[in-house]
Amino acid sequence: MSQTEPLDQDPVFQLKGSMLAITVLELARNDLESLDRQLAAKVAQAPNFFSNAPLVLALDKLPPSEGAVDLPGLMRVCRQHGLRTLAIRASRIEDIAAAIAIDIPVLPPSGARERPLETPEAEVKKKPEKPPEPTVKPTRVITTPVRGGQQIYAQGGDLVVVSSVSPGAELLADGNIHVFGPMRGRALAGVKGDTK
Repeated sequence: MSQTEPLDQDPVFQLKGSMLAITVLELARNDLESLDRQLAAKVAQAPNFFSNAPLVLALDKLPPSEGAVDLPGLMRVCRQHGLRTLAIRASRIEDIAAAIAIDIPVLPPSGARERPLETPEAEVKKKPEKPPEPTVKPTRVITTPVRGGQQIYAQGGDLVVVSSVSPGAELLADGNIHVFGPMRGRALAGVKGDTK
């Protein structure tokens, strides 16, 4: 054995658990054309919010009457809008077989109640009874650690974090994001399209 050859005893990898922020797209109908149009409208509200976002396609809530899903076509539609499919969640045999055929992991059906993911624009539209707010808000300052699975959004302004950001945490701001501590999560500044 030469001296440059690594020893078999030296570990080449480590397995680590982690909490990741992953979006679940729950399909209610098997209609790729409508999905394409509706995703385009949702992405237009906050383009950066969806850029390269990890995604689980949930097919387990589709009614039994819906036909077989064109899984490669469904994944193409999602990819065109910036969503990257990591796995599917399914209960129907045909959906599981389609995923196995293209080597996509299959997760069991969810018994958990998930909350709908609101894009920053949707959060603004939900409360029309409030008077219009100024376009620029004060900077939001976070002084405690941001844990995995947490999402913090600074609407209408900048976000400053003076602590650590764990893997799987997500920071969103309409303005700039400043982190003064270890940054291991995901940060999206200018989520409503501010390229500056």
